Amino acid sequence: MRRLGLEIDSRKLKKVAKIAIAFILGAIGIFILFIIAVQYGAFGKLQSKEDLQDYKNATASTVLSEDGELIGHFFSENRTNISFEQIPLHLHNALIATEDVRFYKHKGVDIRSLARVFVKTILISDRSSGGGSTITQQLAKNMFGRTKTGFPAILVNKTKEAILANRIEKIFTKEEIITLYLNTVSFGENVFGIGTASLRYFNKDVESLTVEESAVLIGMLKANSFYNPRLNPENATVRRNVVLSQMGKYGYLEESETDSISNLSLVLNYTNFDISGPADYFLYQVKKDALGILNRIDSVAGTEWNIDEDGLIITTTLNLALQNYANNSFRDHLSVMQKKLRDQYQKGSRKKFLDAFTAGELKRLSLTNQGSQVRLHRMFDWSGFYTDSISVSDSVKHSITLLHAGLIAIDPETGAVKAWVGGIDFKTQPYDQVLARRQLASTFKPILFAAAFEEGIEPCQFLNNDSVTIPEYENWTPENFDHTYGGKYSLAGALAHSMNVPTFNLYTNIGFQKVDSMWKNMGFLFPLDNTPSLALGTAEANIEEVALAYASFANGGLKISPYNLISIKTSSGEVIWENEKPAERERILNKKTSLLIGAILQKAVREGTGASMAYKFGVTLPLAGKTGTSQDYSDAWFTAFNPKLVIVSRVGASSPAIHFYNGSDGSGSGLALPLVAITLKMVQENQELRKELIAPFPELPAELQLALECPDFKEDNIFDKFLDIFKKDQIIYDDGTQEPRKKRSLFRRIFKRR
Repeated sequence: MRRLGLEIDSRKLKKVAKIAIAFILGAIGIFILFIIAVQYGAFGKLQSKEDLQDYKNATASTVLSEDGELIGHFFSENRTNISFEQIPLHLHNALIATEDVRFYKHKGVDIRSLARVFVKTILISDRSSGGGSTITQQLAKNMFGRTKTGFPAILVNKTKEAILANRIEKIFTKEEIITLYLNTVSFGENVFGIGTASLRYFNKDVESLTVEESAVLIGMLKANSFYNPRLNPENATVRRNVVLSQMGKYGYLEESETDSISNLSLVLNYTNFDISGPADYFLYQVKKDALGILNRIDSVAGTEWNIDEDGLIITTTLNLALQNYANNSFRDHLSVMQKKLRDQYQKGSRKKFLDAFTAGELKRLSLTNQGSQVRLHRMFDWSGFYTDSISVSDSVKHSITLLHAGLIAIDPETGAVKAWVGGIDFKTQPYDQVLARRQLASTFKPILFAAAFEEGIEPCQFLNNDSVTIPEYENWTPENFDHTYGGKYSLAGALAHSMNVPTFNLYTNIGFQKVDSMWKNMGFLFPLDNTPSLALGTAEANIEEVALAYASFANGGLKISPYNLISIKTSSGEVIWENEKPAERERILNKKTSLLIGAILQKAVREGTGASMAYKFGVTLPLAGKTGTSQDYSDAWFTAFNPKLVIVSRVGASSPAIHFYNGSDGSGSGLALPLVAITLKMVQENQELRKELIAPFPELPAELQLALECPDFKEDNIFDKFLDIFKKDQIIYDDGTQEPRKKRSLFRRIFKRR
């Protein structure tokens, strides 16, 4: 019986064994068929060897300043590719020790690692055993991604990645695989590749990473959000030390090194140009100009450059040091003036005015019924952004009392843009103030005086400072800022001290047509309005136009065109486009005129409306300059120049109705001049930059040495007053001829009545 039982058991065991073997063989067969099906595309396309060879990362284009400093990127994926030679040895070792210690021993798939994962992770449930994917398999995933989730999809994806890993190993060397992997892996925050991650978290090139910094970045590969050193520094530090421990375990670090580095504090130098770069408004202009150039090249050559994916190297004219100085001046000055502006609207009649103005804005925006609703708003402040729950009405009030400003600096010889600050914050206030059109106020006067000098009028010719009323224009009367009248000002004195009444009298002398012609020749696009108030600056223009016009005063009378780009190159350094030497420039002013305007406006900086440059801010550079203050202090202007640099600033709220109520805060010298002064003070202290951007004015030639040798102002004496009786109805031309004419007829002739 026992023998019979044994025979039965033996037959059962053989049967079970046969079934098991058949099952295993069937499973293997099914798995082989599954692999073949995956390989031949039954579960979606599997990239061929040719596809792998043609693979190219979408690489961010790099934008550089004139001296090669990074100022921004254009990208669909924020990635900067690096070469294997740029990878520090300790970064390489950290990757191998942490992610794939047998990398140089397998051919894409590590069977030993897979067995370890199967036994420890699946059978024993020991999660500490790590994953089974090699660096090459991870690279395959990074290159082509995964489209579906869930168990069946994971099985398909893992199989695809194993097949692709094997193909990758046959096509690329181990060094190339390491490089591709580090260029494709994500570090969170829309950052791809070790090159961009190094810049983001430590503000340095990958070659300069220290051991502990490399360990931080390699540690992020496990979970780039959980181990993000900015968001979760404690987690990142723990993970960094795990990486260092792995490096010590596999002999890449001595035990003493591992211990000492692990005790270091986590130190970041976080730089995110996606949030706020040094020249965001400028980058917008650069991209627009670069796209125009690339489109022209593509249409001629039949190429197809993609500025967001082809890793182009775009070198601009921007001087990064000057740009940063200008940014600092905005923060230092406008943060103070912003508080002052809001404080003046906190009580009394001005508070009532602001409340009424806000109500009008709510009505204009169709938000009247929502004004009291409380919402969560992200608010701009010079001390940093903050989120607050405030009413819609208070949010609008916050917006309309924001001070906006713009600044540009250009080379007057070439037109190269050296600095461009288009506003207070590009993310929340993207409208570029450099291109915003506003009334010029007294910034317009040098253009009028240049027209007079072109007609042969001399700086020492005197202009009446008597009060004038224009009946044809509702009894409009030009007024000096100090409300003084009488006596006479020389042209030089009237411009240096920005006197309105003498300037108006000069305008009536030369007439609208001469001024209009000068305006157009200088490149202003907005048409002038033929009214008496034009003499005092009711013309409108933007900051860039003003800078180009004043450049003709700085360069001897030549017209220039602005440009932002020096060159566009491929990622390997091959030149696609290079800016040609500027063509011969058009002369729009006599050299004599530009020299005289320059000399008078130097006087304005020394002793006129720009004198605070020296006595308040300590700027002693050779400069000419002009302030401008719109009616009711709605806009403040300041322009400064020398033979190597023109710099223009303007400040004002979005609506002219919101403004300062006193000249010490709201005038050109109080509100706009400090932006230029603070910027140039830092240039003055930077000896290298000072040599590059600042040059002395040329001496006046012998024939002009005495051109300004006259008093700015002289009182009327008895003889002058007697002569004035006869001059009241006279027009005196520059050649000394006179024509009797009633004043009213004169104004009707100059100003077309509306």
